[in-house]
This record gives sequence, C-alpha cells and structure tokens, in this order.
Amino acid sequence: MSDGINPKVRPFHSVTAAFADGSDTPRDYLERCIEVIDAHEGTIGAFVATNLEGARAAADESTARWKDGNPLSQIDGMPVGVKDVMETADMVTEQGSPLFVGWNMGRDCAAVAALREAGAVVVGKTVTTEFAATQPRGTRNPYDTDRTPGGSSSGSAAAVGCGMIAGATASQVIGSTIRPASYCGAFGYKPTLGGISRGGSFDDFSQSCTGAIAATLTDVWRMAREMSSRAGGDPGYPGLMGPMDLPNADMPKTVAVLQTAGWEAATDDAKQQLQKARDVLSGAGITLIDRESSEAVEAVEQAIADANPLSRDINAWEGRWPLNTYSRDMDPSKLSESARERLDQANEMNQEQYVECIKRRDEVRAIHASLAEHCDVSATLAAPDAAPEGLGWTGDPNFTVFTSLLGVPALSIPVLETQGLPLGLQLIGYRDNDAAMFAGAAAILPLFGT
Repeated sequence: MSDGINPKVRPFHSVTAAFADGSDTPRDYLERCIEVIDAHEGTIGAFVATNLEGARAAADESTARWKDGNPLSQIDGMPVGVKDVMETADMVTEQGSPLFVGWNMGRDCAAVAALREAGAVVVGKTVTTEFAATQPRGTRNPYDTDRTPGGSSSGSAAAVGCGMIAGATASQVIGSTIRPASYCGAFGYKPTLGGISRGGSFDDFSQSCTGAIAATLTDVWRMAREMSSRAGGDPGYPGLMGPMDLPNADMPKTVAVLQTAGWEAATDDAKQQLQKARDVLSGAGITLIDRESSEAVEAVEQAIADANPLSRDINAWEGRWPLNTYSRDMDPSKLSESARERLDQANEMNQEQYVECIKRRDEVRAIHASLAEHCDVSATLAAPDAAPEGLGWTGDPNFTVFTSLLGVPALSIPVLETQGLPLGLQLIGYRDNDAAMFAGAAAILPLFGT
C-alpha cells in the first residue's frame, strides 16, 4: 500500500448486543469512525461533505434509545454515508458536477428519510463520479491509494472499505455498486430493479437501482431492508421484500458459473480465483453448470454478450434530458468530455432505435428468467482484476453490466484476492427473489472461511 493505510471494514451488527447491555454505545462507535475519518480522509477523499455535529447528535439520541431498550431498528445508531446523487436536507447534493457546487434542495430523498427513521446516523455525502456516470472525482482506493476505488459509488465503497463508516448508499445503472465494492473489499448489493425508492435521487435511468455497500452480509441486508420497508420501491414496483433480518442460510443445490463479456478482459489470476471459488462450491456438494455443460447457460451467455453496448445505448437516449438543458441553458464548459459525448450519442439516436433497444432488453430478460428452471443462483467475478492503477478510469464494468440490463439482484462478497488486493465473487439471483440470493450467500460465505 502506497501510504501505510491499513484498511479494515467496520461491522455494525456485531456491536448491537454491546449497545443493549451498555458496554458500548452508538456515540462511542461513531467516535471510532470519526477517528478513522480524521486520520485518512485527507488521503482517500471519500466525502464531499460531512455533518459531524448532526451525526453526534443523532448518535446521542440512538444511545438513549438503546439504553432505554427501545431502538428503532437493528440499524439504529449505524453510521452511514449517502452517495452524492441522493438528496439530504442537511448537506449539499452536487452530483459530482461543477454545475451543482453548493446546491441543496433542503430535503431528504426517500432512502435517506427511511434511514433516519430507522435511527441510522448520517455522517456525510460520499463522492460520486459526474452524474453517477463516467468522470471520476479523485477518490482513492484505501487498499492502494494509487488505484481507483471504482465508480460511480466511489466514495461509498472507499469509506466503507476504510472503516470510516459501517455502510453507505449506492446506486447502479452499469456497474456502480458491485464493482467498487469488489475493489474496496466490501459487500455490495444491487437489489432487484425498483427494489428501493429512488425518490429524490438523481438517477432516473430505467436500469438504475438504489442499493447499499456495507461491512458485512448482515449489515448490507439490514440496511437495504430497512430502507425498503419505510420507503418502498420505485412507483409501480413491489419493492424489496423478505425478513427484516438476514435470511436463514440455505445452501444452493445448483449454481450456474457465468463467464459474461468480461471474460476476455479477465486476468489469468482472476480466472484462477474464479476456479478457486468453483472448487470451494463443488467441494461443498453444490452442482455447478456452465456454458459447456448446459444449453440454458449457453443461451444466457449469448444473450448477455452485448449487455454493455446495449445498456449504453439505452442510457444515452434516456440521458438526453437533462444533459441537453445543461448544455444549452447552463454553463457547458462545466460538463466533462464524456458527458458531452453521451449527449452527442443521444442526439444521433431516434425514438425508434430506443424502442428496438427496449425490445432487445425484454428478450434478454426472458432468456435469463428461464435459467431459474436449471439453477438456484449464478456466480461470476465482480470485476476482471483488482482495481486498476490511476484515478482517471473507474474500471471495466463488463462483469456487472448484465445484471443491470436484466434488472436482477446482484451481490459482491469479498472472498477472493488478486495482486494482494480484494476481488469480489458476484452472486446473481432472480427478479424479486433477493432474499433467496441472500440465503444462498449466507450458506456459501462460511465455505470461504469468512
């Protein structure tokens, strides 16, 4: 590591028993987080803004509730960050763009309102790429500060991976939750499309999904479930359902191991890491199928092969507004080159082309849904390698983008390693069956000694 940081995620669920018996308190837990922020934020750059005074007040209120035996939820007192495309009443929402420096709507988005209602302690706004898209904003990976933390949930992943906070909100339209979680050694969860309300969040694409990054499997489930139970899903969607606590472990009988379009870019060592995971799963008696042994898996592999270009075409058309108004009515010099290129792409498209893209997406989703007849869950890498060196690129998304196209739940669990750095194993479930995916993850995780 380039500057001697010793990153270590900070579990929350394991300390709540101490909150209940008084041997620890949410305020003391928060102060331990702040110590890490004070020590490493100047190097990592995970936050756009913090409200430590407000966080301390919220932690004190949580401490009183635990002392009285009346916590609001299992995440009462949990220090969290909020991705800076999601509105917060007490802090700016700048969307990673110079166009919105200092901007504050003065309200909480639906997910943040739900977190506060559950007693979570909002510490700060975490850095995102410009409009949660391509252009990085300087956050560094806590495992190696010469490397990217990934994007667009860059600050959320870095802050959790460094132990500055226990959890953070995230969002994904291409690979923005799973990939940074993989790079930063955290658990990253992208729910089924529409699983958590995006009200007040600036990510209106049809594949966008609010999710969470946290220190443990239990923490990431509880955080997401508390948000969904209070805010619901996106309009017209049932929202994330299931038990409020981590679902009981249920070992999958059959797992499909996918290559995806990311396979060509994967390093030899990353491929060996996936083989290691295969050996662990098969050693536990799980039947593994892949494109060579199953026609159903091969059909899925072919269907998702162009997930990245197809998703980018869909996003380009859907993102024409507000980029067109930013370019015309605001200061276009404050838009990145990548934003202007996306607007150019959108302007070259027409509605008929977009409709064809949507039809193709529906076809791909139907092909994947049929895989449920053959396996309980799928698995692949969360990224083709460890986090890339340099801060000008957030990494290859081809192992993650297909789950965004499909609208299915995905989970990165930090059980692999390459170049001495974290690499996530990605689990993929079926639409509106997130709890079953977590039950499988809860059974699989101990197999890796975690």
